[in-house]
This record gives sequence, structure tokens and C-alpha cells, in this order.
Amino acid sequence: MLDIFTTALAETAEGADAGLNAAGGMVSSLIMIAIMIAVMYFAMIRPQRKKEKAVKNMLDSLQPGNRITTIGGLHATIESIKDEDIYITLGHDQNRVCIARWAVRSVEDAPLENDAEPEI
Repeated sequence: MLDIFTTALAETAEGADAGLNAAGGMVSSLIMIAIMIAVMYFAMIRPQRKKEKAVKNMLDSLQPGNRITTIGGLHATIESIKDEDIYITLGHDQNRVCIARWAVRSVEDAPLENDAEPEI
């Protein structure tokens, strides 16, 4: 009788250890998933948000006279800005074109020597 009780007690202890190991494995899996999500955030999502913020600031700070490059690769000078439309001048013939504000890729530092100064 004592052997049966000892065996049952040993099996209960082994079952409890197995349950603790399973719970410990689940916790470590959750910790690993949380670490992977944090790495993804700092490696991908955060830099993308910073880039979007920089582009928005650049588009908000456009002014007539700025030399720009469009997403189509055109180099131009801003003539005037009305809401979301930007009027630019292109080339030596000073062709006037209207583009959307979002179509500006970058603002250049200095105008080219061959460009005429915009009339403001």
C-alpha cells in the first residue's frame, strides 16, 4: 500500500514538473515574440515614420524661388504655390507647368547658372 502511495506521489510530482516546463516554454515563446516585434518596430517602422515626417516638413517649407527636382526627374524653379498646386518654370524657354505638391522629390540648395531668376 505504501508503494502505491509513493508511486502516485512521484507521478504527481513529475506531472507538476511537466506542467511547469510547459508554462515556462510558453512564457519564453511570448518573450521571444515580443522581442521580435520590438526589433521590427525599431528596424522598419520607426525609420519609415521619420522619413515621412521629413518629407512632409520639406513639402510644407516650399517657397517661390526654390530649385526643385520632381519625382519624374525634372529640375525646375518654383514660380508660385496655390494650395496643393505648384507652378514651376522649366528650361531656357521658361515653360510654365503646374504640378502637384506631392510630386516634389527634393529641394536643391542653389539655382543653376543658366536658369533665369523667377519673378516674384
